Amino acid sequence: MTRVHVTLIASLLLVCPLLANAQEGPGCGPANVKFDISTTKKQPLAPALQAGKAFVYFLQDDLKYNSSPRPTTRFGLDGAWVGATHANSYFYVAVDPGEHQVCANWQSDTTGLSWIGPKRSTAAAEFTAEAGKSYYFRAEDIARRNEPNGPIISEPEVRLAAMEPAEAQVLVNSFSLSSSHPKK
Repeated sequence: MTRVHVTLIASLLLVCPLLANAQEGPGCGPANVKFDISTTKKQPLAPALQAGKAFVYFLQDDLKYNSSPRPTTRFGLDGAWVGATHANSYFYVAVDPGEHQVCANWQSDTTGLSWIGPKRSTAAAEFTAEAGKSYYFRAEDIARRNEPNGPIISEPEVRLAAMEPAEAQVLVNSFSLSSSHPKK
């Protein structure tokens, strides 16, 4: 083996473990972190804003996801996972004012549609938080069919977008509250 080959192999051995734990997109956390999730239909009282903080709500909307199993979606904030949802649920976190990156990512490649090929399982956005305000982001899971039980006609994907507070409140009132923690 030449010196170049040895250097190349050594570099690959060092980089491959890092790639296995690499982030999926801006704002996301490490790829190897998975969540256990529970949900409740009981709506909690509105959270009290903490002095000098803003709230970020993360909603998973599966209305346009016509397959099963439905994906579990992890949400990242500034490079760390802050929680996860499953099937029309939400959670919220307090954040400091300033610029932030958010990410939605399906935690598993198994979405019930892996046989149809490519999918877009990560989406990202940016926003600037102001103290005392709330921000809402909807991860919309999509897999379309022309008819019930018909073939899937679109690549599965997740879209992440900011929502108007009034529309977000409509969904929050009909969705389950999600509680999650990293799997051990």
